Amino acid sequence: MIKKILLIEDNDAMRENTSEILQLANYSVTTARNGKEGVEAANREHPDIIICDIMMPILDGYGVLHLLSKNEATAGIPFIFLSAKAEKSDLRKGMDMGADDYLTKPFDDIELLNAVESRLKKAEIIKKEYTKDLEGLSDFIIEAKNFDALKDLSDSKEHRKYRKKDVIYDEGGFPKCVYFIIKGRVKTYKLNPQNKEFITGLHNEGDFFGYLSLLEGGKNLDSATALEDCELCMISKEDFQSLIYKNQEVSKKFIKLLSDNLVEKEDQLLKLAYNSVRKKVADALIHLHDTYNKNNDPEFAISISREDLANLAGTATESTIRSLGDFKDHNMIDVHLSKITIINMNKLKRII
Repeated sequence: MIKKILLIEDNDAMRENTSEILQLANYSVTTARNGKEGVEAANREHPDIIICDIMMPILDGYGVLHLLSKNEATAGIPFIFLSAKAEKSDLRKGMDMGADDYLTKPFDDIELLNAVESRLKKAEIIKKEYTKDLEGLSDFIIEAKNFDALKDLSDSKEHRKYRKKDVIYDEGGFPKCVYFIIKGRVKTYKLNPQNKEFITGLHNEGDFFGYLSLLEGGKNLDSATALEDCELCMISKEDFQSLIYKNQEVSKKFIKLLSDNLVEKEDQLLKLAYNSVRKKVADALIHLHDTYNKNNDPEFAISISREDLANLAGTATESTIRSLGDFKDHNMIDVHLSKITIINMNKLKRII
């Protein structure tokens, strides 16, 4: 597919010459004579990459970048600045605002085409979806390593197996790695002064956990325990920081992979604060269904202790047991020992 480029340049000769070079390289080029026209064209055309002069009438290049970065539809488009200025302060200002590259006039054909090709290639990492398994993780890291900034990323990743109820790490300890679940399920949780658990996350195959502590740069924010026999891949602190801090495109993609459940956690806290006990337990069961029912089984079953379910719901164990009995009496669930089978999801969702 032919890539679309938006070229914003007020100098007629420079605009025509640069456009011709790009068209000869088989790119589709849209041009704009000033920043205002450029912003309008970007919103209309949704190009694959934008090349923009800095010093222009009506709206300069910094203004163009600022406006486009505020629009979700255009914020992720790779952006290359063109300028006759070579001062470091101008370069730094553009990069701090989020520009991806910077070409100083005069530039030759090869410099221009190399910059465009490089930025388009890196942008593909953000758009590409990776399978949430070890192969997908490996594919992502292999592609990330193609960038010069990540050449030193290690290929060696430690695998470790945990038995059910094994502690993976403790709250307050110092984080050494990010964990990727190859097989099994893991819970993360915090303890109050009375050692009452509050489950902060349930993690399945293909999930990352333990990364927030590394991003914070302090001690572990919670604890983690295996809910069943697990196999984990450990990504070292150094490798993780290389992925996050050394390359803008890689960090955007990696953060997207890691942050799938942040909005969900905010919603969970809101429900814990205001919902009734019955609603909290129902929401906990729905959360378990949505997290672990990957095969969309019409009658989903899961083995979980009453204590863990109570910790997930944010209720007392006794209240959770009473709610489960009520749900069973109303044919919403079936209970056999530690196994809970959801037989009527619609009824659970209607509980208030």
